[in-house]
Amino acid sequence: MSGYYLRILEGALLTVGVSLSALVVAVVLGLLGSAAKLSGRQPIVWVATIYTTLIRGVPELVLMLLVFYGGAIGLNHLTEALGFASRIRIDPFTAGVLTIGFIYGAYMTETFRGAILAIPKGQMEAAWAFGMSPVRTFFRITLPQMVRYALPGFTNNWLVLIKSTALVSLIGLHEMTYRAKQASAATREPFVFFLFAAALFLIYTSLSLWMLRWLNNRYSLGNKKVSL
Repeated sequence: MSGYYLRILEGALLTVGVSLSALVVAVVLGLLGSAAKLSGRQPIVWVATIYTTLIRGVPELVLMLLVFYGGAIGLNHLTEALGFASRIRIDPFTAGVLTIGFIYGAYMTETFRGAILAIPKGQMEAAWAFGMSPVRTFFRITLPQMVRYALPGFTNNWLVLIKSTALVSLIGLHEMTYRAKQASAATREPFVFFLFAAALFLIYTSLSLWMLRWLNNRYSLGNKKVSL
């Protein structure tokens, strides 16, 4: 039995890797999406709106299967049209990271957009009047204040993102849920191994909440604290 637990722990490390990699993708897409929605340029706003609307309206499992199977087919058709003979395969790790990141990028877009809108616009206008560039204004004025407003929504998105990594087991990635399923099938004791996997997920989410609460306290100095 101990061998199965060790294999689940190995899969747990892969779960952490998928979660953190997908978070990076989601944050980058969220920042780009929120900037697009607040740009005031109608075509860019439409593209960002279509992205957030479609992604939030399609089940995560459907999107993951589309990327894993349909993405490879589409890339191979493209390479054939360009005259390349090599076949492209999307491995389960890449498919899982890109899909989860792409999905939660839509949620992060709305979280970051709301946080930016909560900052008085006069502060940014004052920075521009002093000759600060838009990029410098973002990093010196907008971002430090945005973090405080975005943390509650960011926390919810991150916790759900961690749990969504269980879906990558369906496309063959040997992460924690996949290993727990294998162990339960071999021993016919599903309750024990899935309970172990659930406890590991609970540890991840508890540690995440502790760290994010610390960040919330750090960025709420001098302001009313918001419970996470």
